[in-house]
Amino acid sequence: MRLRRSLAVAVAVAVTTPVALFTAAPALAAGAPAAQTQNQPTYAELKKAAADAQKAYEKALAAKEEGQEKVKATLEALDSDTHPLKAATITADKAAEEAADTETAAEKAVRNAEAAVEAAQGETEKAEAEKALETAEADLAKAVEAKEKADAAAEAARTALDDARVAAVREYSLLQKALDDALAAKEAAEEALGTAEVCVRETGLTSLAVGLPAEVVAGTTVDFTLRVTNGTERTLTVDPLAFVHVDGERGGEKSRLAVEWSNGSGWHALNGDEPEHIAHIDTMAPGERSDVKLRMTVAPDAASADAFALFAADASSAYRPCVLGPMKRYDFELLPAGSDPGPVDDADPGQTGKDDDQRPATAGPGTTPQGGAAGQPVTTARTTPTTRTAGTGTYGTTAATATTGGTLAQTGTSPALAPLGAASAVAVALGAGAVLAARRRMTADR
Repeated sequence: MRLRRSLAVAVAVAVTTPVALFTAAPALAAGAPAAQTQNQPTYAELKKAAADAQKAYEKALAAKEEGQEKVKATLEALDSDTHPLKAATITADKAAEEAADTETAAEKAVRNAEAAVEAAQGETEKAEAEKALETAEADLAKAVEAKEKADAAAEAARTALDDARVAAVREYSLLQKALDDALAAKEAAEEALGTAEVCVRETGLTSLAVGLPAEVVAGTTVDFTLRVTNGTERTLTVDPLAFVHVDGERGGEKSRLAVEWSNGSGWHALNGDEPEHIAHIDTMAPGERSDVKLRMTVAPDAASADAFALFAADASSAYRPCVLGPMKRYDFELLPAGSDPGPVDDADPGQTGKDDDQRPATAGPGTTPQGGAAGQPVTTARTTPTTRTAGTGTYGTTAATATTGGTLAQTGTSPALAPLGAASAVAVALGAGAVLAARRRMTADR
């Protein structure tokens, strides 16, 4: 009874697992039209489905293991001479053997009687021999009938024993089938959840620096705005990403730049050593815009230098825990104190594209990432926007090398750098790895 209950539970769980929920979760872009996603499971639903499928699998596995022990015990019991079915088989087989022996003896008696009839002398002796033959033939007929009944009884007993064995194995096979179904459902749930967890690009989630000058004089403070716009068709939770850095500055050393941000609740300093999320926006509806105020102060003794700012918007939605807006890079120059640059234009954003998480400070494949060793300066290649190509929606770029300490800056991108782990993120704290790691940390925290 216990095994039957376990079987019923395992089969029911496997059958009722919402496989349709798993298969209904393709890799959706965060900004897909609502009409295309309204019937899609949310990330929370996928997560719960995966947890439920795991529990169902564990129950099915336990039921299968219990069933394995049960069937083993059942088969061992059926093989015991004391089991009623096995005992009935032994008794029936013995009766069939005895009936066969009786039949054999009756056949021999008939043959002897026939021989006596042939050897009889005279009418009287022959009549007696024929009468004895009739009796022997009647006994043989009874023996044949008894043997047929005994054989049928033995066959029935063996069939009953075999049926019991088959029933035990069939019950176990149903448990194995339930386990296979539960495993398939678990794998489908995990695959659907894994697909949802893959970071997606969302070009409609934009970040734009407004009022960041292309030249800043040492000893001055400039105010500018980071404008984040949800140009998608889905409500998002957004974390703007910011990083402002002077080329060649070592990680941990006092920067020539002090950058602060505010969303109306006071000013907060950027650490300057790695990209960080600022001004969390809990709910951002489609088409909504949010401005984050920033101010940047250049140290009075700062010498001429190249600097850059990276901005992006990282987000999550009910369907995706990791949505990455395109990264914007703004190159600007630091001028010595007392310089008079005259009218200064705003810094222009550099190229963004499908590899916008590959940062300029990232070394190419097979080389050592820049800034990977403690105390080494970070070198970058400046990215200069060029004329937009009509009809393409893309920008071309030209890269000008920058050197530090006589070493040519290494530049380049590699698809292999996309899934950087925590260790590599630390190694390239001021490069692409740090940006990607910071963005992924935000996702993991959720």
